[in-house]
Amino acid sequence: MKSVAVMLFQDLLLLDVAGPVEVFSIANRYLDPANRYEIITIGSDGLRVCASNGIALTADTLIEDAPDTYDVLLVPGGPGAYNQEFPRLQCWLRTVAPQVRSLASICTGAFILGQAELLDDRRVTTHWKYIERLAKRFPKAKIETDQVFVRDGNLITSGGVTTGIDLALSIVAEDHGKEIALSVAKVLLVVMKRQGGQMQFSPLVSTAAKDDSPISKVQQYVLDNVTEDFNVERLACLAAMSPRHFSRVFSRDMNMPPMEFVQRARIDRARNLLETSKIPLKTVAYRSGFGSVRQMRALFSDKLGLTPTQYRHQFS
Repeated sequence: MKSVAVMLFQDLLLLDVAGPVEVFSIANRYLDPANRYEIITIGSDGLRVCASNGIALTADTLIEDAPDTYDVLLVPGGPGAYNQEFPRLQCWLRTVAPQVRSLASICTGAFILGQAELLDDRRVTTHWKYIERLAKRFPKAKIETDQVFVRDGNLITSGGVTTGIDLALSIVAEDHGKEIALSVAKVLLVVMKRQGGQMQFSPLVSTAAKDDSPISKVQQYVLDNVTEDFNVERLACLAAMSPRHFSRVFSRDMNMPPMEFVQRARIDRARNLLETSKIPLKTVAYRSGFGSVRQMRALFSDKLGLTPTQYRHQFS
């Protein structure tokens, strides 16, 4: 038997628990008794917890009574993970982390691992909406923004919500082979490998800040006029700066070069058109400021990991 432990705490996201647990539970249907997964839930500060959607859960045991060795230890996310502190859980995680084969967080469960100082100098990810918040709160972590899940040694961190299913399927594949994992995926009506990463779900550029700074004015102008021709010299002129100084200030404030911002703004405009209309790709490219469908396709593949046609099929 392989042991799978799931941490429970107040205000967790129920799907972060249910998704991975169902993967291991369904896998048991295809495994002989000696190789099945034994699933246990552990309460951090009491046996009864309430999920963020109001549903109550009852843990099998408390951390003070729980073993300290597991094949897989799962830490779900949810509002409680990034809005609360769990000192007893942090202490326990620091003790058991070196002894578990796979320590995994789902979605914003990475914040709990960060509180336990388990993200320092490790490659990690979380839900795209909380990437920046995680990076600011735990600056020693090596944040990766696009992956569905990231493995660094015995640490596995996953992106948003349903990526916990992807993570669990990968563990089943490692333990028992791809054929078993594929059988589980078919039961759950999910794919073994997604097209693209998290970036296909998140905007590539944020809305321009509502202030009077030259950089904000340039941002807003680009967002309002993506079909125009832009280069660094023209953008610098809009900001009333020299090109060199403008590039330095823009890159510092936006964490990307000016023309990278232009490309991302155009991709976001194209994504909106693909999601909300059935106009031809040539028209989408024109209305988004791309020189051609070929250029748009190349940038989509580079930034999102899928083509405009694939994007439209998934999101429209």
